Amino acid sequence: MARALITGINGFVGSHLTEYLLHHTDWQVAGTVYGPEDNIEHLRDRLELYPAELSELETVTSIVERAKPDYIFHLAAQPLVSLSRRDPWGTMANNIRLQLNILEAVARLGLPARILVVGSSEEYGLVHPDELPIKETNPLRPTSPYAVSKVAQDMLGLQYHLSHDLFTVRVRPFNHIGPRQSLGFVAPDFASQIAETEGGLREPIIQVGNLEPRRDFSDVRDVVRGYHLLITQGEPGEVYNLGSEQAHSVREMLETLMAMSKVPITVKQDAERVRPTDVPVMVSDCTRIRKQTGWRPRISFKRSLQDVLDYWREQVGK
Repeated sequence: MARALITGINGFVGSHLTEYLLHHTDWQVAGTVYGPEDNIEHLRDRLELYPAELSELETVTSIVERAKPDYIFHLAAQPLVSLSRRDPWGTMANNIRLQLNILEAVARLGLPARILVVGSSEEYGLVHPDELPIKETNPLRPTSPYAVSKVAQDMLGLQYHLSHDLFTVRVRPFNHIGPRQSLGFVAPDFASQIAETEGGLREPIIQVGNLEPRRDFSDVRDVVRGYHLLITQGEPGEVYNLGSEQAHSVREMLETLMAMSKVPITVKQDAERVRPTDVPVMVSDCTRIRKQTGWRPRISFKRSLQDVLDYWREQVGK
């Protein structure tokens, strides 16, 4: 029976990937946990968990040696662009060190594990209009410390494939949304404010940043399905975009969520929510993953937002 190790298994993406693997494969699933475990509480009896902070190579090597994974999904990271601007070195040190420790542990142990190295569409950064839709060959022009940390993770995945012959598959996911995503991202920020307003916990005013950027949003449940296909069918050393290939504006997201609200809400601009650099449009070309695995998104933008709002209604009601 194949064994999978998910770092950050208790996170937003990690918990959805765990559900997917348990429901669609016969793999044994293990994971590293750091912080609250609410997202995987309903799955605990089916998991092998390693409570650990992964900044020390010896710790990571011990976990990998004990778990003996055939597949490693490295999801543990500092995921917020905004936080990376407030604490650039903390983000760089965290994301690069953890990725390096995973790769080095597998290399030292001589394991034949397949490793999914999760980058980000933020790596592309400043994309010119004539470069849309974005292919994997597009230049990388990162505009935040978070993006730079993801470029480093991406390149480490390539380097360890070339230098140590590790089976690394690299992915650059575009924006993904869904239940359990933490605050600090646009969809849960909007949905939580609506849910709190419906519950009478705040005034009927929603705070927003720049509503004009258009982004490529996918449902997290489609994303983790793509991760499984890539780690099992992807070419070692290759990099793949993963997105919906459609661009929706932040304004469209807000208007869609407000149309689902049970109470009228007004909108107020908050200068602190506006990024210092916002590329007008980001949209993916996913030809490469489609040709390699047949992956296509299945869950609509509206359905994703409805599920996000329902999740926050449940959270507010607790």
